[in-house]
Amino acid sequence: MSKPLKQIHLAAHFPGVNNTTVWSDPAAGSHIEFESFAHFARTAERAKFDFLFLAEGLRLREQGGKIYDLDVVGRPDTFTVLAALAAVTDRLGLTGTINSTFNEPYEVARQFASLDHLSGGRSAWNVVTSWDAFTGENFRRGGFLPQEERYSRAKEFLATANELFDSFAAGEILADQATGTFLRDAKAGAFVHQGQHFDIHGRFNVPRSPQGRPVIFQAGDSDEGREFAASGADAIFSRYAGLAEGRAFYADVKGRLAKYGRRPDQLLILPAATFVLGDTDAEAAELAREVRRQQVSGATALKHLEFVWNRDLSAYDPEGPLPDVDPVVSEEHISRGRAQVRMYRDPVAIAREWRQLAEANKWSIRDLVINTGNRQTFVGAPETVARSINEFVQADASDGFILVPHITPGGLDPFADKVVPLLQEQGVFRADYEGTTLRDHLGLAHPDSAAPPAERAAS
Repeated sequence: MSKPLKQIHLAAHFPGVNNTTVWSDPAAGSHIEFESFAHFARTAERAKFDFLFLAEGLRLREQGGKIYDLDVVGRPDTFTVLAALAAVTDRLGLTGTINSTFNEPYEVARQFASLDHLSGGRSAWNVVTSWDAFTGENFRRGGFLPQEERYSRAKEFLATANELFDSFAAGEILADQATGTFLRDAKAGAFVHQGQHFDIHGRFNVPRSPQGRPVIFQAGDSDEGREFAASGADAIFSRYAGLAEGRAFYADVKGRLAKYGRRPDQLLILPAATFVLGDTDAEAAELAREVRRQQVSGATALKHLEFVWNRDLSAYDPEGPLPDVDPVVSEEHISRGRAQVRMYRDPVAIAREWRQLAEANKWSIRDLVINTGNRQTFVGAPETVARSINEFVQADASDGFILVPHITPGGLDPFADKVVPLLQEQGVFRADYEGTTLRDHLGLAHPDSAAPPAERAAS
């Protein structure tokens, strides 16, 4: 008996915190004006996507002590944008990245519960930790935590937030005009939490929201991150866009669920994916090459090389050979606020490898960065891209994709118009929304909110 076809989950990542957008393209618009967010969200909802995703940057990246202006400059507040988008969409889920290192559980729980009410049950929280002291300088506490403490705090942060969400039971508000009774239990919202990182007690001031709790996302790829997702997340982002790597990640993370009493369908795995469409596969391949050259200008190539060399390379010709000097190995780095820096544990070895690649292929600095950096995940005619996405999902390499276009805000439109109808024809993507909440779209059960907490904290 053949395996039933899986339904594909699709989401849209507003590309405002990365250097893969081509802001210099004539078709590109603002990354900070509300109309850009609204256009992007309306396109995603028109295509019946599960949700829109906002990444977050708590500090602008710097290179040599100056704002890295080849990147997208300007990172508006996540909750402000999502709340505004709730007013111009009806079904689209609204997912925001909120840091657990520099925030407090009460504040974050209150904001997400409020967003869930305002949106009619469409909120989701991507729980992340901060990894660098550079970002911490923007906050009173400053500094940063070692990795094991970051995940320890994140786990307790999420557990505490869930206690706050659950402090109001479903049906707590009676609003009975005949008897004058507003609350079923006058102790509603009371909470007490004592732990390693948080010692709080009081009363939560937002009633149970439509979803009970927001959908929880997690993005870590380390062993600790995978374990964190398996223990309590509803979805995990993946950076694996190759079939073999995707299947290995999928099997590993899904295999961790049983020890937490969870089923494989209770955690979705969603890689980020870029795309370039053309009328033919050949045309799309040529467009993809043009996009990569737009994304990696000569100036950008030099800045990327500085991630490894950790020295000012502005005097070098990006169309010329790689530097013959070795990288500077130091705890102090010329590039600050970039997670990519952590990828190059042995910069001298990386430099040696890149020189060999450049010499063998006769690559310039710019050619090297183009060919060793991120490539588009799906490239081809709409039929080719639709087939590739479906094959990936049916092979259990993911449960769907979070699409990241290279043009803002209109870059998602071609996918919505040309690829989505093909997936719908194949019967692997919805023709219309069947529910109203994000949990409905993702096939996730509503938290059991029928019974009030066993014991109310003292008022």
